[in-house]
Amino acid sequence: MSLSVVYTRANLGIDAPLVTIEVHLSNGLPGFHLVGLPETTVKESRDRVRSAMVNAGFEFPNKRITVNMAPADLPKGGGRFDLAIAVGIICASEELGAGCLEEYEFVGELALAGNLRAVKGALPMAFASAKSRRNLILPEENANEAALVEDACVLSAKSLWDVYLHLIDKQRLPIASNKTIAKPANTNNQYGDLDEIIDQQHAKRALQICAAGGHNLLLFGPAGTGKSMLANRLLSILPDLNSQDALTVASIKSISGESICPQNYKQRPFRQPHHSSSAAAIVGGGTYPMPGEITLAHKGVLFLDELPEFGRHALDVMREPLETGEINLSRAKHKATYPADFQLIAAMNPSPTGDVDDNRCNQDQILRYLNKVSGPLLDRIDLQVHVPRVEISAALQKAENITKQKETNPDSFVSSSKNIKQTVVKAQQLQVKRQGSLNARLSNKGLTLHAQLQRDDQTFLTTALDRLGLSMRAFHRTLKVARTIADLDDIPQISKQHIAEALSYRHFDKLLKQLTAP
Repeated sequence: MSLSVVYTRANLGIDAPLVTIEVHLSNGLPGFHLVGLPETTVKESRDRVRSAMVNAGFEFPNKRITVNMAPADLPKGGGRFDLAIAVGIICASEELGAGCLEEYEFVGELALAGNLRAVKGALPMAFASAKSRRNLILPEENANEAALVEDACVLSAKSLWDVYLHLIDKQRLPIASNKTIAKPANTNNQYGDLDEIIDQQHAKRALQICAAGGHNLLLFGPAGTGKSMLANRLLSILPDLNSQDALTVASIKSISGESICPQNYKQRPFRQPHHSSSAAAIVGGGTYPMPGEITLAHKGVLFLDELPEFGRHALDVMREPLETGEINLSRAKHKATYPADFQLIAAMNPSPTGDVDDNRCNQDQILRYLNKVSGPLLDRIDLQVHVPRVEISAALQKAENITKQKETNPDSFVSSSKNIKQTVVKAQQLQVKRQGSLNARLSNKGLTLHAQLQRDDQTFLTTALDRLGLSMRAFHRTLKVARTIADLDDIPQISKQHIAEALSYRHFDKLLKQLTAP
């Protein structure tokens, strides 16, 4: 036959739409033509496929070769189509039966020697092929990653010749299985422990509330008080991802070209971009949009250290994703929607010199520095916690006492991440059972149903927020924090005590109020 049809997958956001490769051989002046909106990297596959076939022992047909990549309006990039094109040419040359290709999808980049090289986005392709009930043949380096999808039948190949032997039933390709993946190692101490931070009990409590309700958090205070350490310890008290969320996070890493460790793929991501990062690096972008830091932090933590040092535009572009949990990127040639349900943890000094009490700058200089962070962004941060200095001698003595206590009875140490994590897990389970989401994602209707206040308590809250000059959004966010505090105490009804504690985590608003007071 002179016509063959081969199935493969493209990359569109975190999806992998089907691409049908149609190869036609005809008489005439020899040539190799690719149609169907291929990018430059796809057009270069003509040379890779030709050399790979010859070096693998196949005869490259001396005919006019036309390769159509359907649908024609879907942009196609990368070397992922090499294997499918080569298989299509071999089949059209009557070296394979047409019927043997119906149940397979082929993905892989070809080396000039005929070997297969890894590609990006193997995990979304495995999802899609499983839904289509076809077997996925892809490079050996991508096999363990794709095998994380339990319903997918993934066949790993080292070379084009191995694929050919499999298709003619002479040598079967090995089936990749997630059952062969080693069990995860004990990672309890991977992120450190909260009890390693001396004092700062108020900040530790805020971190527990932040973890339990999925809230955003701002830590501010003088340099060297433990703000970055606190932020890095958040993952130690967050529960592991469930299977569905873990696969979504792994898919995002896959299309971004980041390595996936099958043993620990359920761990939440922790992203810490440098303050010189651009807005496109934060939210994603490019001619064909790729995920940014907020998407790579999906279901995890985005930590912005030295918050005022980030560009104003780079910070403000996060405002919509913080509300919606996704980012819509539109370009002239392409549109993409990526998930961006992350927790924002930010840290900053309260003045350009590091401390408002060091008498090195005046009030106007402090205000100019703090105003680098816009009010609408601060409105979307639920907890604002001051992290004060600690007395060095007292801190050293407490550290010594803690070490002795842990040696004698480590399980009784109540501020350890292990104990706090248990409380966080119980609070999150309570929220999901009650409303189907964490408190940070409660809608206004959900707040009305699950965070009702007594009239006196509501008056207390609104009076406090009016004095601080805050918006209705701040009212709702403070109410969500109070709901989380009540959940940590396993109390159905929010009380004035919970509201008062929630208001105690508005330190930054109070600082701005003091600096702008006449």
